[in-house]
Amino acid sequence: MVPCKYKRIILKLSGEALAGDKGFGIDPEVVESIAHQIKDIKSQTEGLEIGIVVGGGNIWRGLAGSAKGMDRATADYMGMLATVMNSLALQDALEECGVDTRVQTAIEMRQVAEPYIRRRAIRHLEKGRVVIFAAGTGNPYFSTDTTAALRAAEIEADIILMAKRNADGVYDSDPRNNPDAKMFKELEHKEVLQRGLGVMDSTATSLCMDNKIPIIVFSIDEPGNILKAVLGHDIGTIVGGTKRDS
Repeated sequence: MVPCKYKRIILKLSGEALAGDKGFGIDPEVVESIAHQIKDIKSQTEGLEIGIVVGGGNIWRGLAGSAKGMDRATADYMGMLATVMNSLALQDALEECGVDTRVQTAIEMRQVAEPYIRRRAIRHLEKGRVVIFAAGTGNPYFSTDTTAALRAAEIEADIILMAKRNADGVYDSDPRNNPDAKMFKELEHKEVLQRGLGVMDSTATSLCMDNKIPIIVFSIDEPGNILKAVLGHDIGTIVGGTKRDS
């Protein structure tokens, strides 16, 4: 067992991360791969507590629905339900590989998951269970990035790990369009806001800044990167934190 740099983390997964190369829906092989990475983290680190927030963009995006004339609140609630579907898929994969997991939802649906209760979530974490926070904040107009920041503040997480597809960190411009784009190794929350960098939305970034929660942005495309981030290795971009080990 390796001593861990952190005691409690929030792992933020985009919905697209669960879709794999398909780009839409849930790819069981990808979900299984992520579950095994999380199992490896639990088995190789000592005392690490893991909370997870999953997006829903692989199934439904509230903003996209709103842009096509749908009521924004309704579209956002549909997006919250998409995160529940992703969370249940991830829970199933984790428990299939022996990781005790609970899903807590911000919108009550007792037949499929527990309601989100902060003290209960912390107790699950203390008992070594992985807790997946679903249904966003339970309110429209807030992203799952904001959910990650809010839950991190509520459970007093040490850091947020932002696992991205097709991105290995934060760049000064889009590397897909600019071959000369440069990746930042370290940033402050205020710099992210001032430069308009796409780490998180501004609400989530401000919440992290106000509560002094660092963020690591890294690629999930390479297996083992979640463990490297947990151990403090020098991967991706760190926002509002200290220098990592190489």
